[in-house]
Amino acid sequence: MNPPDTKLFGALSADDPSTRLAAALAVGTQARPGSVEVLVARCATEPDFFVREMLTWALTRYPAEVTVPRLVRELRSEGAQARSQALHTLSKIGDTSAWPAITRSLLHDADDEVARAAWRAAVVLVPTEEKSVLTAELAAQLGRGNRDVWLSLTRALVALGDVILPALTAATASDDSTVVVHARATELMLRDPDAGFDDAVEEAKRCLAPGLERARGQCADR
Repeated sequence: MNPPDTKLFGALSADDPSTRLAAALAVGTQARPGSVEVLVARCATEPDFFVREMLTWALTRYPAEVTVPRLVRELRSEGAQARSQALHTLSKIGDTSAWPAITRSLLHDADDEVARAAWRAAVVLVPTEEKSVLTAELAAQLGRGNRDVWLSLTRALVALGDVILPALTAATASDDSTVVVHARATELMLRDPDAGFDDAVEEAKRCLAPGLERARGQCADR
C-alpha cells in the first residue's frame, strides 16, 4: 500500500460523512488492487446510508470474481449490518454464482434488515428452476413485521411472477388474519403492479371485515 492509498483509506473512517463519501467515490473510481477488503470492512460499520450506497457502488467497479467470494464470506458475519450490506451489494453485482450463498437462514434472519436484503438479493440471483423453492420460503413469512417489511416481502414475491399464485392461494386459507391480508394484498399487487401497496392492504382488509365472510371468495376471483 503506498502513502496515497493509506491517506485515502483513512478518509473512509473520517468523522465527516461528506469526506467518507468522497473517499468511497475515489476508491471506486481508481479501482486499485487491495481495495476490496477495505471497502467490505467499512460496509460493516458505516453509519450513513448514502456513504454505504457509495461503498456498494465502489465494490461494483471491481471484477465479480474478486468481490463475490469476499462478500459471500461476509454473509457469515455476526454483525447484522455486515450481512445486510453484503447481500445488498451482491444484488447490485447480480452474479448468479452467489445464489447458493443465499441460505434459508438468511431468508429467515431474525434481523428484519438482513432478511429484507436477502429477499431482494434472492429474487435477482435465483435460477428459474429454483423459483418455486424460493417462493415457499418467502410465502412462509407473510404477515411478518411492520408495514415496511410487508412491502419488501410483497415486492420480492411479485418480482417472481405468476409462480407465486399457488402459495398465495394457500396463504389465504390461513387462520391468521395478518397472513391472509398480506397474501391478498400481494395478489392484488401481482395483478396490478401500479396499484398502491397501502390501498391493496386496505382492500384486502375490507374483504375480511366482520360480516363479509362471503367476500373472501369474491376477492379471490378478482
